[in-house]
Order: sequence, then C-alpha cells, then structure tokens
Amino acid sequence: MTLHVHPHGPADGTPVLALHGVTGHARRWPVLAAALPGVRLVGVDLRGHGHSPWAPPWGIEQHVADVVATLDALGLGRVPVLGHSFGGAIAVHLARTAPERVERLVLLDPALGLDPQEMLETAESTRADESYPDRAAARADRAERWAGIDAALIEAELDAHLVPDGGRWRYRYCRSAAVAAWSEMARPAVTPPPGTPTLLVPATKADFVSDAWVEDCRAALGDDLVVTPVDSGHMVFLERTAEVAAAIRGFL
Repeated sequence: MTLHVHPHGPADGTPVLALHGVTGHARRWPVLAAALPGVRLVGVDLRGHGHSPWAPPWGIEQHVADVVATLDALGLGRVPVLGHSFGGAIAVHLARTAPERVERLVLLDPALGLDPQEMLETAESTRADESYPDRAAARADRAERWAGIDAALIEAELDAHLVPDGGRWRYRYCRSAAVAAWSEMARPAVTPPPGTPTLLVPATKADFVSDAWVEDCRAALGDDLVVTPVDSGHMVFLERTAEVAAAIRGFL
C-alpha cells in the first residue's frame, strides 16, 4: 500500500521524507519547510491517519513496509528521513530494516522504549471519544495542549485536520490505530544502525527521549551522532522552528 503524500517546498528541492507522530498528519510540515530553503519535505499520512487508508495492521513493521512502498511509488531511492515522535520510531526501524533507503536520519523528539504503564494509561485514554461541539472548543483544547505555539499554527492544524462528523467535530485519524501506536512505542528501544548519520533533537521540556537511549545511540553511532537539545515541549518543530531548522540545515 502506498500512503497519501503531501509535499512541501520547491519541486526541485532535495527530497526529505517526513514522518509525523501519532494522531498527526502530513500537513504539519509547511512552517518547517519554509525555514529549509532548497529542501522538499515529502510528508506522508501514516496508515490510520489523514487521507491514507485506515485498515490494519498498524504495527511498526507495517508502517515501515508502507513507507518503502511509497518511496518506490515516488521513484525515490535513498533519501534523508525526518521523523517526529512516533514517526521517529518508524524512521529508526526503517533504517534498520532497509538501510539502503535511508541516507541519514533526523529524529525530532522521537518516541521509543516508553514506559509500558504510561503507554497503557495513554492508550486507555485514547479509546474515549475525542470530539468537539464546534471549532471554538477544538481551538481552545488545542491551544491548551500546544502551549507556547503560535495561534496561526493552531488555526492551520484545525484547517488541515479537523472535520465535521455526525454533528460534532473530530480530527481525521483512526483511534484504533492510535491505540496500537502507543503499544508500539512501549517496545524496547532500538538504535539506528551503525554508519547512519543521525541528528537527534530532544525536547528538554518533554520526557520522550531518555538519557540511557541517547547513550546507547552514542555507543552504536559514535561520531555519526549529533545531539542538539532544544528548550521546548514535544512539538519541537512548531514551537522552536528557527532553531530546529538551523540544526537540520547544518546536518543536511
């Protein structure tokens, strides 16, 4: 299966595959793409999200297979891969499964090896309906969750991802797929394979990236690892766009 693709940036720019996090979508990248001249961020909606098919399975191996099929369909061979949160986990597994397709990795506050009990609680909370009586209620909720992020980016999120459904408003993703994703993030953390140039951007105000995993990455990658912490919450590329973009530009 190929995924829905939404590119951002110049048509002749260097293609970089961009993988969003759980409950996200391919249209979160324009603000970062605008700060990366000469780069074409090839955003995809992961299975169970946005305009891609929602049918299971939703495990990491299936997400990796979907990404490879999409690269094939786009005629892209070996490209840099950027992943945020759960997208970062998929990017790492992609590099381990199909290293010939990954030129280098950019991991924005990736979510691997998270605490199983916390993932159980998050998955259970995800099972409940998340809908809103109107756009204003959705806006207020998103502004609370995305504290510190510009109001214009919150409006863009609503424009891209919020849809009417049965008299209420919901985000365009499959809740079952999201529950499965939280389970996948509780799997033991793995590192990128040796020899993979990797930029790791942990968000210092979030707790997704553990010190132990960073040290495992250092042991596996040596000088191929660049760690650039950013003082932000989990939505690091929206909250600190210029800082994140500067790190990516230097790395690419």
